Amino acid sequence: MSHAVNKNMSIAEVVMKWPETAGAFMEAGLHCYGCAAARFETIEQGALAHGIDPDKLIEAINEIVEEKA
Repeated sequence: MSHAVNKNMSIAEVVMKWPETAGAFMEAGLHCYGCAAARFETIEQGALAHGIDPDKLIEAINEIVEEKA
């Protein structure tokens, strides 16, 4: 099964499309989902810059998105 969200998507793109994912970003320690960098920074770039495992973050975000589907 293909997941809706991948690590190459921008943080802002994901939060705009699925606002319910904002909590997953916050919980992971990525509090800047609303900042200017979030518009062009990918989930992977943001996660790595903050010492967060991007694969675990993507997994958590996709669980939220798939629950809403």
